[in-house]
Amino acid sequence: MTNKYLYAIALSMIEGIGSINAKKLIAYTGGIEEVFREKKKNLVKIPGISENIADKILRVETLSNAEKELLYIEKHGIRALLYLDDEYPLRLKQCADSPIIIYIKGNASLHQEKIISIVGTRSATDYGKTCCELIMQQLKDREHKVLIVSGLAYGIDIAAHKTALKHGFETAAVLGHGLNTIYPALHAQYAREIAHNGLLITEYHSQTKPDRALFIRRNRIIAGLSDATLVIESAEKGGALITAELANSYNREVFAIPGRITDNFSNGCNRLIAENKAHILNSVEDLENVLGWKKTDQPKYIQTQLFTDLSEEENVILSIIRNNEEVLIDVISLESGIPIHKVSAALLNLEFAGLVKSLPGKRYKAIG
Repeated sequence: MTNKYLYAIALSMIEGIGSINAKKLIAYTGGIEEVFREKKKNLVKIPGISENIADKILRVETLSNAEKELLYIEKHGIRALLYLDDEYPLRLKQCADSPIIIYIKGNASLHQEKIISIVGTRSATDYGKTCCELIMQQLKDREHKVLIVSGLAYGIDIAAHKTALKHGFETAAVLGHGLNTIYPALHAQYAREIAHNGLLITEYHSQTKPDRALFIRRNRIIAGLSDATLVIESAEKGGALITAELANSYNREVFAIPGRITDNFSNGCNRLIAENKAHILNSVEDLENVLGWKKTDQPKYIQTQLFTDLSEEENVILSIIRNNEEVLIDVISLESGIPIHKVSAALLNLEFAGLVKSLPGKRYKAIG
């Protein structure tokens, strides 16, 4: 590994220099190595660079600490990617605040044609976990080769990673700490599997401990790596909504799965949709339409055997829809004797199962 990585690591380890200022330093001085050779009087003339930061740059221990980190990553099979490298993910490079260096462990490519991020609440419900399962199954049924990005946190994040692995997709976990540890520790076994079937990614050096502010900051990487961010369950506030806002700021697509207005962990998703900050996601077909993904010639969601565990009410509703070319939700409620709020919930499940399709005017038709 050449000296440019040593100097990039050193620059990234200096407290008080963010990604944008680091790039300013490199641009103003003419190169990463030149940052450390520049005189203090010239460094402080650079916008955003204080005397305190200039002093930190010129300290001997700054490069000494970087040398230790370089030895660590070489010993543990970790790759460092500089934002000027061809291998650095292009999507992330397009973001002004992308890290000047990222550390990765694993074999998946970050230049894949299709990359999506899946985020959501740490208190995932069965509904949210089911949505992860259905999305992954539909992606598989439609023969899409997709890299799934998330944050290895409790809830929707780990559900996304687990279902991606289950269905044979590569997945990347973006961490809010160094690669010498895994947080939460309970997910260490999944991190090892991800390292073999995808990637572990972080911008933080190995001794960086987990911290709430760092997890919030890493959300920009989750958003920046992807063509689209999918929000599956979120309360009115939370990290998933921060990631969605970041994705919007990068001009990336955002999708949200709707839920009942009485469900706390659907409030954030419903608000994103209501405020036109996210496309509504009813099925993978919505992703295909918005992102311009080429559709396969397979029949849509033909693996209905995966959804044989329908409730009695869902079976009744499905039977009514199949007996009609198109049918209004009010008619379904009337014929089934099921209250309309229960019909709405059942129809959403049937849509995710790929068994029915919603039409304008609250009408529904059977698929297949």
